[in-house]
Amino acid sequence: MTEPEWVQHAIWWQIYPLGFVGAFPADPPPAPEEHRLRRVCDWLDHAITLGASGIALGPVFASRTHGYDTTDHRRIDPRLGDDGDFDMLVEQAHSRGLRVLLDGVFNHVGTDFPTYRAALDGDTEAASWFHGRPGEFHTFEGHGELITLNHGNPAVVDYTVDVMSQWLDRGADGWRLDAAYAVPQQFWAQVLPRVRAAHPDAWFVGEVIHGDYIAMVSEAGYDAVTQYELWKAIWSSLNDGNFHELDWALRRHNEFLAAFVPQTFIGNHDVTRVSSKLDEPAHVAHALVLMMTLGGVPTIYAGDEFGFEAVKEERAGGDDAVRPEFGSPPLQADARGQELFALHRFLIGLRRRHQWLHTATTAPLSVDNRGYVYQTSGGGQSLIVALNIADAPMPVDVSGLVVAGSGAPPEQRVRHAEVPPHGWLILQP
Repeated sequence: MTEPEWVQHAIWWQIYPLGFVGAFPADPPPAPEEHRLRRVCDWLDHAITLGASGIALGPVFASRTHGYDTTDHRRIDPRLGDDGDFDMLVEQAHSRGLRVLLDGVFNHVGTDFPTYRAALDGDTEAASWFHGRPGEFHTFEGHGELITLNHGNPAVVDYTVDVMSQWLDRGADGWRLDAAYAVPQQFWAQVLPRVRAAHPDAWFVGEVIHGDYIAMVSEAGYDAVTQYELWKAIWSSLNDGNFHELDWALRRHNEFLAAFVPQTFIGNHDVTRVSSKLDEPAHVAHALVLMMTLGGVPTIYAGDEFGFEAVKEERAGGDDAVRPEFGSPPLQADARGQELFALHRFLIGLRRRHQWLHTATTAPLSVDNRGYVYQTSGGGQSLIVALNIADAPMPVDVSGLVVAGSGAPPEQRVRHAEVPPHGWLILQP
């Protein structure tokens, strides 16, 4: 494993800055002198109250629309402000003990990227940055406004190293590598060692949807990848009443943990919010309990801690509902939002008291369609987690100290337990 030591304690609060501060979509777009990025600083104390140790930022670099069509990786998006606003955000985050993760889009660029414009004008050296020829350059997954870079070009390697190093020099603590699955892994194997040489304490997580995670980490040199397999298994098993799917995914998760520690999540800026994804509102707690008691680097998407609802749609602007503007804190949550926020704080606190959970592996104690009991273990310690999504109570034939659960008084030692309908329980054996 290559991850820095500080990642053992990392819990990210993720935001999508352009949406968070109302910079996109917006007509007219905000001007640089509005310094919208500084609004994120107003929420840093919320991240601390939640229990996070870092903020994971979506794109902040100059682009034409949603941030993933980069125009200039070396400049803060004018709709967000300028370099001074970024420096202020990093300084205020670090002063609170919060790390800062950046979102790097190095698979493709936007159509206003200067090198691309030069390529269209017939500059052969510029054209070598891309695959194809003017008018027929390759695009990312068919999106005409996203032009794929030629990752076999040493100039693209050098450019990526320089950009990543520039922002780490300015105080960032790591990078999420967007669409890393679409980039030849050998490209990252050339880039990351050079960046690490100057920044050995930085963390690099590749966005990977599916595939051979272990091989990708080995070939590319990431510290971690996004655990989409687990995300899918969590909501799917809860909705379908099929914990056998989850059990299979956790066996795979154990294999990953032997090689690296994945970034885990139950929501992010690219997917339908968990409160909308799950058919039964009570099962949001089950999803959260899973994320917080499994090995990994947990990441909470801003708003999920309040039970925000939004559905991602496959159309132009289909992500906008999942990426809303936040006003000034504090957010006035309804009763359910307050309850979910309290549960997030409790489970984050539980994880901090059991730091071995970072690399914990699981073993099933009992599995059926609507009931799952597993032991999560690491460093000679363990917890037992019981999940019930049935309409009837679920007896659990284990003894231990009740740590938390729905309808269960904590700090009570039991010989046998019962989990209420659609409830959960955590015990310390």
